[in-house]
Amino acid sequence: MVSSELPVAKPDYWDEAVADLMRRDRILKKLIPAHPEVWLTARDTPFVTLARAIVGRQVSLKSADALWQALAGACGKRPTAGSVERVGLQGLRQAGLPQRKAEYLVDLSRHFLEKRVHPEGWARMDDEAVVAELTAIRGISRWTAEMFMIFNMQRPDVLPLDDPGLLKAISLHYFSGEPVSRFEAREVSQAWQPWRTVATWYLWRSLESAEQA
Repeated sequence: MVSSELPVAKPDYWDEAVADLMRRDRILKKLIPAHPEVWLTARDTPFVTLARAIVGRQVSLKSADALWQALAGACGKRPTAGSVERVGLQGLRQAGLPQRKAEYLVDLSRHFLEKRVHPEGWARMDDEAVVAELTAIRGISRWTAEMFMIFNMQRPDVLPLDDPGLLKAISLHYFSGEPVSRFEAREVSQAWQPWRTVATWYLWRSLESAEQA
């Protein structure tokens, strides 16, 4: 969901969260040291992050990259609400964007241009208020809103229960590979508060390690 063009920095809560999680959770005590000197980073504007989420939804990484290049070719290397609006639905379709994704991108741009979303105020809003504002945009699901709060806003205590990777990692490490329900995942996560974002991030990393093993 993010690019690599802007400087990265460790969230100011990260070290405290890591220490607290390792003290509380025996699984994370083993997983966290396997990923030293890496942490959650945020590298894009809110508009670009959300546009990437729309473009990449329900397609392969290869397809998402190709569609993003098509969007960038039409709207600039780092698209803005204004550039998407100027190109318009027909221009996005001519660039190679599918009809539905093009419609979603136009709706996203209009929400920003018409100030129906308020990124300058999101830092002062609670999670559910941010989710409500974002999911009013076509093509933005609760999962997308939660990914935005994790990767762009760097909120420390987001638990994306609709994320299959998180459920898979909880199943693998806490339930010996047995299927896990949302209720069971939430129960496990109680020990992680108020650092559920950080725990989720390391569990995602653990899946990458398992695939490389």
